[in-house]
Amino acid sequence: MPYEPPTHTVERSLRATTGAKTVAGVDEVGRGAWAGPVTVCAAVTGLRRPPAGLTDSKLISPRRRAELAPELEGWVTSHALGHSSPEEIDALGMTAALRLAAVRALEALPVRPDAVILDGKHDYLGPPWHVRTVIKGDQSCIAVAAASVIAKVRRDAMMAELEEGSEECAGFGFAANAGYPSPVHQAALAERGPTAHHRLSWSYLDALPQWRHLKRTRPSAEAVALESGGQLGFDF
Repeated sequence: MPYEPPTHTVERSLRATTGAKTVAGVDEVGRGAWAGPVTVCAAVTGLRRPPAGLTDSKLISPRRRAELAPELEGWVTSHALGHSSPEEIDALGMTAALRLAAVRALEALPVRPDAVILDGKHDYLGPPWHVRTVIKGDQSCIAVAAASVIAKVRRDAMMAELEEGSEECAGFGFAANAGYPSPVHQAALAERGPTAHHRLSWSYLDALPQWRHLKRTRPSAEAVALESGGQLGFDF
């Protein structure tokens, strides 16, 4: 299906309206997985023309993503990744875990961004970051598209290494499903139970009676409300 290539339109607008000199595009991968970290990439691209074929990672074939990611890593002005572990996701909830991963990525950049373009409609970063949220930003904004491809390829590689390098993870199909609930993954869970790399606060355990005792309680509604209001005071 044809698609419009991403542009620097939002970045130019931020530069013009806020005076920002360094603008980072931010995207995440792994939010809906049952295992593995949630990974965030922050990418700074300037206003240069990107490599051909750049768009949202979900619209690019795995083979082309694998080819494009190293090209993008050499093309971007700078980039960095941040991760939140399954344990952090269970302890904090997804919103705070996303913020933790994003701040880790942003603070690992060589220059602190003056503004951030965040994919989606929800600002999970908040102050002190100057954020512009863009729905489908991974399709429309060059920096966010670059971040989406780099994050996807790097996290997929991490999950494949888990399966190849750990007897505990063998048979879960992480190299193919990246921790998402494929039939192979679900069958392995039912037979063997979750590994140390699974998120134990998630509802999939409700359908596994023999492993339900391992489920962890998510943050309370009060904690979630405070988190949403930015009042938890995490020192990231």
